[in-house]
Amino acid sequence: MSITAPYMSDAYRIEAEREIRAFTRDWVHRDDRIALASYFGTFAVYFLTLTLAAMAWPNPLPVVVLIVINAFAGVRLYVLQHDCGHAALFAQKHHNDLAGHGLSVFTLTPYRVMQFNHNEHHSHLGNLDARHTTEIFTMTLREWRTAGFWTRLGYRLYRNPFILIPIGGLFTYVLAYRWPKNSAKVGAWAVILHNLGIAGWVVLIWFLAGLPGLIIYAGTVCVAGCIGVFLVYLQHNFEDTWWDRKPGLNPARAALQGSSALDLGWWWDLGTGNIAYHDIHHFNANIPGYRLRKCHKTLRKTYKDVRVIRWPEALRSFTLKLWDEERECLIPFPRRRGAVPAIPPAE
Repeated sequence: MSITAPYMSDAYRIEAEREIRAFTRDWVHRDDRIALASYFGTFAVYFLTLTLAAMAWPNPLPVVVLIVINAFAGVRLYVLQHDCGHAALFAQKHHNDLAGHGLSVFTLTPYRVMQFNHNEHHSHLGNLDARHTTEIFTMTLREWRTAGFWTRLGYRLYRNPFILIPIGGLFTYVLAYRWPKNSAKVGAWAVILHNLGIAGWVVLIWFLAGLPGLIIYAGTVCVAGCIGVFLVYLQHNFEDTWWDRKPGLNPARAALQGSSALDLGWWWDLGTGNIAYHDIHHFNANIPGYRLRKCHKTLRKTYKDVRVIRWPEALRSFTLKLWDEERECLIPFPRRRGAVPAIPPAE
């Protein structure tokens, strides 16, 4: 069940939210020693695996394994940058900003624009009237029923995981982030300088490792982009997620019920910086990533109804496409025009 499950009364939900709010305050302490170890340790793995992959070229098995490890290190760098954007990695805000800018070339993501857009996402989470702030667009069942052929076709292609994950990852990190939305609001020159920094990094790879280095780097970018989109989709696209419209929108419920907690194993959490425990992150963004996993596991001991998504349900979530406002759940595409889709049974 969700932390604030649909069957809960408003009074019970409000009390649960109050208690969880108090609980999460005990986990917001920043420890610069852990932050530095995570920051420089992840960079060490990132540069080491790139170097070893170039040295192992052209032996396919070690190169592929090292590319995958490097891709996860790249995802961790992005999660660290995300924590910097919330001023949650280091104790001092200016240290977070300095570290966030230092990560941007290697995450292919301009820091200030990421910070601005992500804060908008937090501010409008679960708001059906502000879906432009979400990473993955979700159409409602009502909108689907009134949509024309081309709109439906485009949305079907967009929500197809074999298109969304690989093409979406490449489009987002390789193309869209070269001039991301709201760049003009935050600072166009910063984006331009960021892009020049990426160009310099690519040239350096070519100078040191030649064409094999560029092929390896392209592979790591592709794999990291796929992991990133996979995570972003599952963070808010699962059966019992929650959306609403103002004035009825409850931000606390949107955070706890509208965000997932993915328990996909210790190695997955290590490789993705614990960002999979997204419900309590949205509920209290001041919790550093290096405390999220332990915080969530401790929370489960107190609240037995805390919902956790594991691999079978995570994969099944990619069959869910439309938000049904009446039943308040995510559903598959209808099998025929006008039909109400059945909700697939849970594994």
